[in-house]
Amino acid sequence: MHDDEQHPTPRLVSFSLDPAQRRFERLVHQYQHRIYGFALYFLGRQMQAEDVTQEVLLKLWERLDQVDEERLLGWLLRVTRNACVDKVRKNKSYRKVVAQAPEDGLNDALGDDPTPEAEAEAADFQQHLTRALTRLAEPYRSIVILREVQDMKYEEISGAMDLPLNTVKVYLHRARKMLRSALHAELHGELDRELA
Repeated sequence: MHDDEQHPTPRLVSFSLDPAQRRFERLVHQYQHRIYGFALYFLGRQMQAEDVTQEVLLKLWERLDQVDEERLLGWLLRVTRNACVDKVRKNKSYRKVVAQAPEDGLNDALGDDPTPEAEAEAADFQQHLTRALTRLAEPYRSIVILREVQDMKYEEISGAMDLPLNTVKVYLHRARKMLRSALHAELHGELDRELA
């Protein structure tokens, strides 16, 4: 008997994912940031956005074999929006959601070496903008987030929100006006508090 037969060389066991697991992993990698970003802007709180992201990814796993990849982004964002609305309803504080500034917000647009004053102003503006967003009613808030934050095309928003294309355009126009007004009130309310 050879030495190899008495003491066989250990073989490395390779762990391989089945095709469904590989597909899910690929889709998570591809879409998790969009889901999280939408939830963060909608809810204004990191922990709640993380919870919603987990819920949505769990629903994706449960329905993986039923979801058409060509319509997946719209489906994911619709599920994310619904989960966000449910989260707000559970908290019973729709108008009291206090926004925390996302780390990667407007600071990225300021350049490589912003001054501390510029960073503080950008963070302050980001907080005002996020609070103004929370004042928008549905579906206006979702449409603004999808277009301005997620940078989605009108057709994609139409699919994600299950609304006709022209309705999306009209709602976006109205939403921008409402956001401008809410931001104005938010900024002037802060100014009035500082002057008092």
